[in-house]
Amino acid sequence: MLPILHQISITCFTTSYAIALLIELLRLVGRRVPGRGLAELVMMAIGIFTHVAYLSLRATADIPGGGAGTADGQVIEAGRLATWTDFSLMVSLGLAICYFVLYLRRPDTVIGFFFLPAILGLIALAISVRHLPPFDRGEATAFWRNVHAISMMLGSAAVLFGFLAGAMYLVQSWRLKHKRAGSALRLPTLETLQNLNRRCLVISTVAVGVGLVSGVVMNLNRWGEIPWTNRGIMLSGVLFVWLASATMVEYFYAPASRGRKVAYLTLASFGFLVLAMSGVLTTPHGGAAHPAGVNAETVGDETSPADLPAPADRQRGDA
Repeated sequence: MLPILHQISITCFTTSYAIALLIELLRLVGRRVPGRGLAELVMMAIGIFTHVAYLSLRATADIPGGGAGTADGQVIEAGRLATWTDFSLMVSLGLAICYFVLYLRRPDTVIGFFFLPAILGLIALAISVRHLPPFDRGEATAFWRNVHAISMMLGSAAVLFGFLAGAMYLVQSWRLKHKRAGSALRLPTLETLQNLNRRCLVISTVAVGVGLVSGVVMNLNRWGEIPWTNRGIMLSGVLFVWLASATMVEYFYAPASRGRKVAYLTLASFGFLVLAMSGVLTTPHGGAAHPAGVNAETVGDETSPADLPAPADRQRGDA
């Protein structure tokens, strides 16, 4: 990464969010402040960028004092993005991204009065729990593996559900056009099916995005690198890019035939899902094999987190 990014600290994005909150409070002045909305968007964009950069550096940089403990003379390495500070910062980043998108959609609302204090509160929590020890690498791998599996399963289910809703929308639209909707075989209304399609797009995009990020962190904890050339990972990335693009098109471009457009998007999303799943199922994606170029001796034997000895001198509450 660029050397200047290494200078980013928690203070950078905390300050950006705090300024955004102050700008939001200008609504209480009672008169229109020129450029207020643009200034808030700029500060949120800066905050999110520095927030992502900070977490990315924490995920890839060496952890100072990386030994989480010792057992039988063997150092157990601390995991990456495996502290309560990291978890709190990731939740606050998720809230910041949600607020940014919602603000773009409806800049006339005052949701910043609710989102921004929560974001700052989570950052304060992250700072207050810095003293807690990190999870070891085996525990971190197991945690992120579970997040990856659950997220990808949820995302796949949402894509499939959206595909079915899209198919029903097109059938119902054809029946209405040909005046056959009054038969005994009834389907949900077009409005209901359109709303289902939209929600499925959003849920699948978020879930697959979380699945990709957690998969990256899982591989960093397991091997110390990400096998980007793996076909399953590449196709999963293509699926996420498509879902994100489809969601943005659906939200920011609304032609007259909006419902039909969403239906076609969800049908296409199912095609990308099938493509991604074929890549995952035909490769050792997520398996026990080491990615090319990684020396097994340098990463150690991590066939099962349960096989790693637990540090005797660590005391930590359960997650």
